[in-house]
Amino acid sequence: MSTEVTYLGRAIELAVASVADGGGPFGAVIVRAGEVIATGQNRVTRDHDPSAHAEVVAIRTACRVLGTHSLEGCVLYASCEPCPMCLTTSLWARLDEIVYAADRYAAARSGFDDQAFYELLGRDRRTWPTLIRQHDVPAAEQPFATWNELDDKIGY
Repeated sequence: MSTEVTYLGRAIELAVASVADGGGPFGAVIVRAGEVIATGQNRVTRDHDPSAHAEVVAIRTACRVLGTHSLEGCVLYASCEPCPMCLTTSLWARLDEIVYAADRYAAARSGFDDQAFYELLGRDRRTWPTLIRQHDVPAAEQPFATWNELDDKIGY
């Protein structure tokens, strides 16, 4: 059995256990150099936290374990194709690779919005259910100016 199948199997086990524990059917495993660094289960309903997707939970844990915000050199194994939030979190974390088992269409068949959100992101924001707008404020760029003045900033 390949190591990818093993790690995906672990992510699926975490997802099934999450359901049994009142969470959503998603699990994730982060691996670096053949070592499991962190795991995550969907805790959205359990913790009343819409950002507590399995992949995000695993990324947060891995960053704490490794003491860094960058997960370069790591691979994320997920029981399902990451939703747009988890995908962009993975990109921000600089993961080397994402490997998943079930796809967004399987999630949609079980009532999850992954596919709908992928489609929404491709549409004009004026058609979104949530109003998103910019308001001109004179100091809007001050945080960036302050950031740019730092000599010891840590980029990400």
